[in-house]
Amino acid sequence: MPATVVVGTQWGDEGKGKLTDLLAREMELVVRYQGGHNAGHTLVVDGETFALQLVPSGILYHHITPVIGNGVVVDPKVLLEEVDVLQTKGVDTSRLLVSGNAHLIMPYHHELDQLAERYLGRNKLGTTKRGIGPAYADKSSRIGLRVQDLLDEKIFRQKLDVVLKEKNQLLAKVYNRLPLAADDICDLYLGELAPRLSPMVADTVGVVHDALERGAHVLFEGAQATFLDLDHGTYPFVTSSNPVAGGAATGAGIGPRFIDEVIGIAKAYVTRVGSGPFPTELTDATGDVLVERGREYGVNTGRRRRPGWFDAVMMRQAVRLNSLSEVALTKLDVLDTFETVKVCVAYEANGERFVHPPYHQSVFHQVTPVYEELPGWQTDISGATELADLPEAARAYVHFLAEQIGVPVRLVGVGPGREQFVRFAA
Repeated sequence: MPATVVVGTQWGDEGKGKLTDLLAREMELVVRYQGGHNAGHTLVVDGETFALQLVPSGILYHHITPVIGNGVVVDPKVLLEEVDVLQTKGVDTSRLLVSGNAHLIMPYHHELDQLAERYLGRNKLGTTKRGIGPAYADKSSRIGLRVQDLLDEKIFRQKLDVVLKEKNQLLAKVYNRLPLAADDICDLYLGELAPRLSPMVADTVGVVHDALERGAHVLFEGAQATFLDLDHGTYPFVTSSNPVAGGAATGAGIGPRFIDEVIGIAKAYVTRVGSGPFPTELTDATGDVLVERGREYGVNTGRRRRPGWFDAVMMRQAVRLNSLSEVALTKLDVLDTFETVKVCVAYEANGERFVHPPYHQSVFHQVTPVYEELPGWQTDISGATELADLPEAARAYVHFLAEQIGVPVRLVGVGPGREQFVRFAA
């Protein structure tokens, strides 16, 4: 039963969209299993750029059924706007399916996300302020509205009335904000959005299992990345769901035995957006070069990403947490101009050496990276199509990473385009 999970192994923005798009050629379904429209990914196809947020990457293939699974939180307005943009570019979106069990992001989620982040001040988490966290919080509190509720006006209004009593009191008494009107929300969600969204709503668990049982290839696509995972990331500077490979099971409605392989995506260096610890962060001119050469600005927010050298300590933990079968390395070309490149092979703190991240946050926040320095290649590799096209130093760098993390590197990205990659065996 050929199911593959694609997961980010760092702090996001590793290039999952490009790899998912590449693997989709052999797939029948591409299933997004968690996150919301806080997770943008960019694809470049025939020189045209597609910036996706909610729609799975496989939408660009005519033979793919893209599925938004039950573990995703959906802002229907954002989703339909994204569909409209794709349609204007000639992309067929008629195959897109949305789980009826996926939870809705509501206007009060946006409002509360922005207000909470503002009130945290210096202690802010660095969220995208898209309502993701509050939506997942309501899901856990069992007061969330789901996509299927859009198909029953009576149920939608009843649930909305209950939750608005709490949310409006919170907005008024804590944040000194005006209450939200139920009629206004119903006019938008039931009157404008539901008629357009309803043809997409489906029993996606059934769709996925039907495909797996007939031997079709299914790709499960995670948003964000391992170290933004609610349970395993750098808490509290994390997302509100489980991007790790195990999240595919709950977020799409399958058991673990269906998963055949897990492909981890990693940049040839590291970036993160927002607050939180970052042992290999570069705040100097070298970091500026990585940002400018790698165009390290958020797809959704435009925020400058924080850059750093490759962290093999993190990657070893990502291998464990996701049971990685292999790794795809992206953006190797960004390192083209460096005379030497560094890799963090261990941490040191309080006289102790760590080859895996220390479990206690107080220790992790204090670690000093231990680097190995390797020769750079100072050659433009963006035109490489075969392994032999890569300079020896570039190949040596990839081999070194594979040795450090204990998992083979099978694919190396050398540019942003769909075809800019090199098959590797490390």
